[in-house]
Amino acid sequence: VQEERLEGVMKYLEFCLKQVVANNELGGIMELLNGEFLMPAPGGDPIRNPDVLPTGRNMHALDPSAIPTQAAVEVAEDVTRKLLEKLMDENGGQYPESIAFTLWGTDNIKTYGESLAQVLALVGVRPVADSLGRVNKVELIPLEELGRPRIDVVVSCSGVFRDLFINQMNLMDRGIKMAAEADEPLDMNFVRKHAIQQAEELGVSIREASARVFSNSAGSYSANVGLAIENGGWEDETQLQDQFLTRKGFAFNADKPGMMEQQADLFKSALKTVDVTFQNLDSSEISITDVSHYYDSDPTKVVQGLRDDKKKPMSLMADTTTANAQVRTLSETVRLDARTKLLNPKFYEGMLSTGYEGVREIQKRLRNTMGWSATAGEVDNFVFEDANDTFINDPEMQQRLLDTNPNAFRDMVTTFLEAN
Repeated sequence: VQEERLEGVMKYLEFCLKQVVANNELGGIMELLNGEFLMPAPGGDPIRNPDVLPTGRNMHALDPSAIPTQAAVEVAEDVTRKLLEKLMDENGGQYPESIAFTLWGTDNIKTYGESLAQVLALVGVRPVADSLGRVNKVELIPLEELGRPRIDVVVSCSGVFRDLFINQMNLMDRGIKMAAEADEPLDMNFVRKHAIQQAEELGVSIREASARVFSNSAGSYSANVGLAIENGGWEDETQLQDQFLTRKGFAFNADKPGMMEQQADLFKSALKTVDVTFQNLDSSEISITDVSHYYDSDPTKVVQGLRDDKKKPMSLMADTTTANAQVRTLSETVRLDARTKLLNPKFYEGMLSTGYEGVREIQKRLRNTMGWSATAGEVDNFVFEDANDTFINDPEMQQRLLDTNPNAFRDMVTTFLEAN
């Protein structure tokens, strides 16, 4: 590559490096204590937006009414195209009829609404911004322009998303209801197809049956599946599935704004048509075994239990941490995460070098891996076998763990027994 072509790239990398090493935390605090004006700055992922650096400024998130941005919509269209192409390759050219989504509050802040835009794109709905850039309405994309069927969705929103983006939940609900009420062939509109079936099954109107946006009740957060697994307070997977359905089965209704009504039967009816469960990984800072949140809201085995044929839905994850987004199966993502962290000598030796807390980090990652096995059944046996050989069957390693953090070591043994 000619040096002239690299000049712009190198200048940008130099700018990013200067932003990373700049540190004005103490300076910013002193400015505030002196009653001076502190410059505002956006928050978010520094890889996606280097302008969040340097730190030490008055950080803000975003204007909730401005998402999804046009850039987020374009990225979402690319991800949904790759998602549908992968699913069609796996299913003999057939489109999925329904996809279960999980939406996170902080992730949508970082990406300016990418996963929200993915939901709208699958349904075939276009967000429309006003002259000030506020997204306050949606419109149906004609089937001729869409070029494929409208895919049904079942959206599980985190409690933080519900709190921050109630207007966006309104947009999703209105868009899905528009699709359900559109006079279109059922083989080209799976939203309407399923809404008609559920209306007959539950004895309600099509509009009521088309509720697809769910979350916790007001003031409640999480399915607490992760908490049960972390504490060992569960007997079998059915208990975890019932807990998910009970806590996440509150529907948002644009016709009754501000209310989250418990609609457990409608939630179950919508989930039992799901062919695919889907989540996004959009930050290099957190992976799927760093925290319990991702598997806490995963409905894979819940859907399997509700489906009439008891078939487990396909589980996929989109990695949008780079410009070239990748759509992988959940099992591939878990394998990749295990190889790069839990089973990687550079990782666990680095953790062990930090002492007590490092052993707890290893134990936490093992526990979260087991959580994916409990909620989705997508963890290969070799992950547990190799982890057992590394941390338990090796007498020297076993003694190091025991001497450094006996409590975490005991929890590791318990996790292996539960996984078995």
